[in-house]
Amino acid sequence: MTEQRQYAAAGVDIAARSKFARTLPGILAQARRPEVLSDAGPFSGLFRLGEKYRDPVLSASADGIGTKVRLHLAANRLDLCGPDILGHSVNDIMACGAEPLFFLDYIAGNGLTNDQKHALVEGVARACAENNCALLGGETADMPDVYPPGEFDLAGFIVGVVERDRVIDGSKVAPGDVLFGIPSSGLHTNGFSLARKALDICNGEPMEETRRRIAEKPAVLAGRSIEECLLETHRPYYRQVAPVLDRVHGMAHITGGGYVENVPRILPEGVTAHFETATWPVLPIFQLIQQRGEISSEEMYEVFNMGIGLVLMVSPDDADEVAAAIPEALRIGDIRPWTGRAVELNGI
Repeated sequence: MTEQRQYAAAGVDIAARSKFARTLPGILAQARRPEVLSDAGPFSGLFRLGEKYRDPVLSASADGIGTKVRLHLAANRLDLCGPDILGHSVNDIMACGAEPLFFLDYIAGNGLTNDQKHALVEGVARACAENNCALLGGETADMPDVYPPGEFDLAGFIVGVVERDRVIDGSKVAPGDVLFGIPSSGLHTNGFSLARKALDICNGEPMEETRRRIAEKPAVLAGRSIEECLLETHRPYYRQVAPVLDRVHGMAHITGGGYVENVPRILPEGVTAHFETATWPVLPIFQLIQQRGEISSEEMYEVFNMGIGLVLMVSPDDADEVAAAIPEALRIGDIRPWTGRAVELNGI
């Protein structure tokens, strides 16, 4: 008992951690699939692929939600971290055509209460359930002296599956292909370091001052607060795109690095992705960030998604079918023979 009390004094309360751990089976139960053999309890989760697949290829990805966690803390909306990390992760593995199977989370912090931890894991479980993705387990680590008091980080690990002959690797992308863009909800989970600097929020000021600043409703946001716009969660696109995956030659998830870094990741040699930026509306929150930060248009498209979360590359013969299946998809450009640059952004 003495050692345990000393551990608590050092910043790790085993009794509180055990109390939180006892709530996990109920939370994980929200996001189970029939293939789950074990999740909470053993040292690892078990997931059975079964005989559903002919030649299955596993797709895996790990990521975080960056400094957006500081906005979640300021707004006391830790429940939104789960949808953010799950949406980001689903889209990453979907870029190769994979269906999400299971997810694990890793939460590390200093001084988070059990209620805060519960909000974090509950948010992950809810998002997993909404996307038919099992929450197979995770880890919650108390790390005093590594994180400042009250601070935390969240990382996610996802595994999906795709038949080998249905892997989308960009090899079919060719001149003439149509570029479709599916709108984003906002910044998603990228560019928050620049956004915070431009808007002067979460930059060391007291928490109450942060809350005052994010409650502002600038005219350009048309009645919405900065908080509302910044906390829009990262949209997962799998369910929308799944019915036409066999018509897609390539996909680019527009995350950190914007268009110039993400689009070339799926392009074969000898082609250029040409975007007409006037074909989609730039969300007001990006206009505010650009104005207040005095940021060039070129840099904005290098950092942010600017209103498009996912780019599809589709044969012109299949374009009408894809447009009918995904009504909100916008035609935003095309694939052209190599012009000397992998990505061209016309209109900025």
